[in-house]
Amino acid sequence: MIDALNDFLAVAACGSFSQVAKKQAVAVSSVTRKIDWLEAEVGSRLFHRSSRRVVLTDAGEQFMPRARNILNELAEAKEAISSANDDPRGLLSITAPTIFGRLHLAPAIANFLRRYPGVEIELHLSDQVIDLVERRLDVAIRIGLLPDSDLHAVTLAPLRQITCVSPSYIEHAGKPEELGDLLHHDCITVATMPAAAGAWCYEGVNRNQPLPVSGCLRTDDKGGMLQGALAGLGIVQLPSWLVFEDIQAGRLIPLFADIPQPSQRARPAIHAVRLPGRSHEVKAKLFIAHLQQAVGIPAYWDVLRGVG
Repeated sequence: MIDALNDFLAVAACGSFSQVAKKQAVAVSSVTRKIDWLEAEVGSRLFHRSSRRVVLTDAGEQFMPRARNILNELAEAKEAISSANDDPRGLLSITAPTIFGRLHLAPAIANFLRRYPGVEIELHLSDQVIDLVERRLDVAIRIGLLPDSDLHAVTLAPLRQITCVSPSYIEHAGKPEELGDLLHHDCITVATMPAAAGAWCYEGVNRNQPLPVSGCLRTDDKGGMLQGALAGLGIVQLPSWLVFEDIQAGRLIPLFADIPQPSQRARPAIHAVRLPGRSHEVKAKLFIAHLQQAVGIPAYWDVLRGVG
């Protein structure tokens, strides 16, 4: 079956039985017999054959992605068995939000690859939620509240939102002393809804609902919000994992750090998720454990001076 599937994909790619036979250094009849056997097994002709060309039938077109999946699953199963007994090897595919991936995932990946040189990592950075099953990905970093799903999730750190402002903004607009003052200041906000869970919410204020802040800059990009705040355009509320270095360096000043966000039954967090049952599960678990160790408890971005 495996040989027949490989020959089927090879013939489909080049459109010739003889070319496949030549590459394998076997007789054309050997390749033909395997395709004949495969067609008998699936109960349909897979190729239109003539003296001049070989092309896929409609059934062959439908069968081709399934043949690839069968061979891929087999290769992954062999790799999983090997990984259980030996040092991890082979490909691990990961997806993460763009800025978080650049700031925190890329350094952790570099250390992981130095530790496990037999592993290769394919990293996809995107602010869209990528379907692990559809894209055949092994690990995803998800930030916020997780919906119910079949994914296995590990919490890396709670999601802490910090209200902060640049010294240059305070110089020309003053520093808000009370939460109600935010309504009279320029605040950098999200351009489209929904905003992050708990944004501009504070315990015991406005019935624990978001304050209706506004300002001259609205954007969907967290990096744009951060740059706007650093440029003195307004007060911003961003996650600690994004602003901790700027607070540490004094480029941003945290506000109302002693007022917590309202308690919620489900708290937003930073998660590493994986699809259970995948053949790359050994490597995925190993990488998530490595990531947990790299982030630490509490997360390193929440323990620097001026942040916590």
